[in-house]
Amino acid sequence: MEEIKNVEQTNEYSIIFSNVQKAYGKTVVIEDLNLEIKQGERLILLGPSGCGKTTTLRMIAGFEEITAGDLFMDGRQVNNVPPGERNIAMVFQSYALFPHMTVWENITFGLKLQKLPEEEITRRAKEAMEILHLEGYENKKTHELSGGQKQRVALCRALVKQSPYFLLDEPLSNLDAKLRQKARTELVKLHEMFKPTMVYVTHDQIEAMTVAHRIAVMNQGRIQQIDTPYNIYHHPANTFVAGFIGSPAMNILEAQVLNNCLVVGDSVLKPSSALLEQIGSRKKVLFGLRPEACAPAFGDAMIKGRVDFVENTGNLQTATLRLPDGASMYVQDSHQDTSFAACAGVDFAWDKVCLFDEETGANLEQGGKQ
Repeated sequence: MEEIKNVEQTNEYSIIFSNVQKAYGKTVVIEDLNLEIKQGERLILLGPSGCGKTTTLRMIAGFEEITAGDLFMDGRQVNNVPPGERNIAMVFQSYALFPHMTVWENITFGLKLQKLPEEEITRRAKEAMEILHLEGYENKKTHELSGGQKQRVALCRALVKQSPYFLLDEPLSNLDAKLRQKARTELVKLHEMFKPTMVYVTHDQIEAMTVAHRIAVMNQGRIQQIDTPYNIYHHPANTFVAGFIGSPAMNILEAQVLNNCLVVGDSVLKPSSALLEQIGSRKKVLFGLRPEACAPAFGDAMIKGRVDFVENTGNLQTATLRLPDGASMYVQDSHQDTSFAACAGVDFAWDKVCLFDEETGANLEQGGKQ
């Protein structure tokens, strides 16, 4: 094996991608990836199918070779280090349990390969099974388990390794909604107990928002934004992030700039001085507003429109508003006694508005650069 190189780095970061590229032949799936993952944090790789998030995780694990660039783990270059020597624990989407083994045998299999003392194996396994509420399942085969139980066995098998790196590839996607919510809570509690560096792949924005310290939103092999869940939601770097995060997604409307005003549909709006500074000399921008930041208006409305459809989910009403120019926007209201029948449009606060460059889609708040 090629000797591992050492690099100068602070102890703040546990995993560093430096100008990493991954290609299959002439097809580049990860392009110039630069990413620093802090020691002990929960980082979520979020994005649509095919965006490169699982490939990124598998490069950390050593299951995918790096085409170009460098990957460092705790200051060591690990480009050519095999998976078994990276001291990682991984949970797969399919759980990857051995069907011919019992729960106990699945959980302790890796420890026995490491040739740990039997007393240490037993101690670790019992401790992890207690944490994940698996006592009494020791002698069951995997085909006797529910999806949630299989998921806990897979987590338990990873946990007993006591690795500083905890890698998860869509581990909750096979569970129903109620089990996913419970499993998310268990994952966060596990992390807070042992504090490994956790890298978690998902396409589910709710998982990302509720589990992450930071989220890296990916699209077409590139990171679009990496930030806290709050900033990802309230200060999206571009229209892709704004449209991917949120359900419904952020309303993004075309707006003409005319005499220091914004024309949206047939509504003329006077933006704040801070937004005018962002607009600069632009003649057109994209106007972004979250559905919950829209207040139904029943008289003079800032943005005029008519209601096409109302969806009631018990705790929320979501209305689809049709603007005079044919564009549509979503409005969310938590008051069950609100009647949208007479709604004439929406009002909003200017500090809730995001403006984006018409050509690049970049958030003007961040300088209009991608």
